Amino acid sequence: MTALPGPRAVLGALPFLEGFPREFVEALTPLAHERSYEVDTTIVREGAPADAFFLLVSGKVALEVVAHDRPRRTIETIGPGEVLGWSWLVPPYRWRLDARAVKPTRLVAIEGAGLRALLDRQPAEGYRFLLRLLPVVAERLENTRVQLLDLHAP
Repeated sequence: MTALPGPRAVLGALPFLEGFPREFVEALTPLAHERSYEVDTTIVREGAPADAFFLLVSGKVALEVVAHDRPRRTIETIGPGEVLGWSWLVPPYRWRLDARAVKPTRLVAIEGAGLRALLDRQPAEGYRFLLRLLPVVAERLENTRVQLLDLHAP
């Protein structure tokens, strides 16, 4: 993982943040850090502290579940413009899956605790933020359900 300077310009161009007031995006800037990951690098690991919200700028990331007695299983692969992570929002703030770069990947990491505090301070934008995040959570749960059905199919 390499930290990259200057996420301010990148934040304003990310689809997830389109339509948010400039002041809200500006308030995210001190919480945001650009990072890059090489192929096959683990970005988050299940059970580890979930302390960031990630927005993919480029590359591809596999969202995976790992069971000690089974092979790694990809639930979904996400790419540029997509969101990685909602575990930073729900106590006990632990990742519920692994995420691994499958192509060279660049993303913006927004500090989870700071983001939660910002959403609390700006409830209208917090509500809008959660309305954008909820479909991501629902899609990930549906993809997990489909994978489980496939896993247990005769």
